Amino acid sequence: MRYFIGTSGWRYKSWRAHLYQGVPERAWLAHASRVFNALEVNGSFYTRIKPETYRRWYEETPADFCFTLKGHRFVTHYKRLRDTAPSIAMLRDPARELGDKLRAVVWQLPANFVADVPKLDGFLADLHQEWPDMRHALELRHRSWFNDDVAKRLRSARVAVCIADAPDFPMWREVTTDLVYVRLHGHTRKYASSYSRPHLERWALDAQHWLDEGREVHVYFDNDAEGAAVRNARTFRAELEALLPKTRSA
Repeated sequence: MRYFIGTSGWRYKSWRAHLYQGVPERAWLAHASRVFNALEVNGSFYTRIKPETYRRWYEETPADFCFTLKGHRFVTHYKRLRDTAPSIAMLRDPARELGDKLRAVVWQLPANFVADVPKLDGFLADLHQEWPDMRHALELRHRSWFNDDVAKRLRSARVAVCIADAPDFPMWREVTTDLVYVRLHGHTRKYASSYSRPHLERWALDAQHWLDEGREVHVYFDNDAEGAAVRNARTFRAELEALLPKTRSA
């Protein structure tokens, strides 16, 4: 099993000072994909990305690199998991241009979305029907979802809990599949604050434990506003690799 560490998105002009010194904007993805072994596509949450864009991203990145996608907000925030099959297909079809570099899709529910098991069941059924060959993770931001019944349903559907750290919604550290998906949004200031080294060391120990259990681990830093995501992802990977046998390196 492998581990994938990167940032949520990469097209941030403020990162010129943190990652892209002397790199033209057209080459940002090529550069970032050689610094990190994975990136989470954040733009797919807001807009429908064209197939030719995905194809270009595939061509610009190394063979052993991977992407994950953020599911479109139309599914999670507007439809709120109702009748989602057509929208899942609209994300799936152009994203197939990423080929084997597309590793997982994360679906982020709004913080005010209270647990609704019938809607969850319908969504999980649509995922199985429309995109059964893809791994999925679900970021649940309301505590009412954090229960054994929901965990059982996700486990049965082979959908991972997205373990998300942020100052304004709770974290559910439930592991439901052989895929572990972590999003770190900033512990004290969402999308901005940097994680301390002791904090990153604790996450590295968690990742080591999940890897030792035979799971695939994804960790994406979404604290991008001030460039902390770049620094934290690099430090976290170094901390994790110091804990692992050399043969485990991704």
